[in-house]
Amino acid sequence: MRECDNFLLLYYEDMKKDTMGAIKKICDFLGKKLEPDELDLVLKYSSFQVMKENDMSNYSLLKKKSIFTGIGLMRKGTIGDWKNHFTVAQAEAFDKVFQEKMAGFPPGMFPWE
Repeated sequence: MRECDNFLLLYYEDMKKDTMGAIKKICDFLGKKLEPDELDLVLKYSSFQVMKENDMSNYSLLKKKSIFTGIGLMRKGTIGDWKNHFTVAQAEAFDKVFQEKMAGFPPGMFPWE
């Protein structure tokens, strides 16, 4: 799908590293021109912390039985946090399976740290 004109592929890591760049990319994709003050508002209200506190975006309005109990759908909003949860052996096992399953995909398609 990434080759289709009506499909925009974004990576969370890239959005975290250059949020304003990602916002502009989305605007370009949608054919929407925003003024600098509008871009600043999008940047402000699309931050992870603001969205985590907003009932319209943090899943708190969903019925409790419709989501998995005890699983936070919005955790920290950081990239690379998996390193704090995987053991070295788990990370090595994941890397091995990942390399096998993703063979044939373009290099750099999955820019995760």
